[in-house]
Amino acid sequence: MRIPLIDPVRRTKGRGRTLAFLLTATALAMASFNPVQSAAGEERGAKPTIVLVHGSWADASSWNRVTERLQDDGYTVRAISNNLRSVAGDAASVRAFLQTLTGPVVLVGHSYGGFVITNAATGLPNVKALVYINAFAPDTGETPFQLVGPDSALSADPATVFDLVPPTLPPTPTTDVYLKRSTVFTSFATGLSTHDKDLVFATQRPGALGALNEPSATPAWKTIPSWSAIGTEDQIIPASAQRAMSKRAGATITEYDAGHLGLMSDPKTVTKVIEQAARS
Repeated sequence: MRIPLIDPVRRTKGRGRTLAFLLTATALAMASFNPVQSAAGEERGAKPTIVLVHGSWADASSWNRVTERLQDDGYTVRAISNNLRSVAGDAASVRAFLQTLTGPVVLVGHSYGGFVITNAATGLPNVKALVYINAFAPDTGETPFQLVGPDSALSADPATVFDLVPPTLPPTPTTDVYLKRSTVFTSFATGLSTHDKDLVFATQRPGALGALNEPSATPAWKTIPSWSAIGTEDQIIPASAQRAMSKRAGATITEYDAGHLGLMSDPKTVTKVIEQAARS
């Protein structure tokens, strides 16, 4: 087999032209790109990702009205699933999700979701703010049932408040807890229309009884700035309990005329509080 010969002079000239082209293209690219200015521009324009964590007897759709407003204002929003099985397990699930995100995060919890974010964010450097919406902000060793206090509708006779699945007594930590229709209408979903109350009752997700009696670990609010929206008409976590927890956490507090589902009845105010934290 005869191997064709390549003129070494022509080959060298070809390489020279290719090298000259590459050097010219690189120089033009470098001239049009200032990494210091670009990084500064990105930092100035960047907005944190907003992660929303729902509470018991709800799912991520409870955030829909808030999510739409945040998206309209240019925020990336992730309304994620809260398993409602145990404080430690739910917090671990949320924490694992947060660790997949790049850039700063504002972590928002409603109701029992506040209990979860308090445990999920501890020690995470990408969480820049915690926001509590009608939510628990527990300290070490405290449980949800302990924190609602005697004035909560949840502290009434359990037989009049909850439906247990399975209904056998005594219940176990894995027993599913639903709210009775009367509890949804008179205490949990106040401020909503009858139509919306029916939807809340029909679509509620149960929480495991054990989660409502499980103590908190080290709270993230000890090292992460926090904001709190307190519904003054809340019958599930009374305003007095929310105030005490929020003040202890050093939160920036907004009080508004809403029941427990203020994120649905007054999404404008809730969005405003979240964006205050995001701009901090």
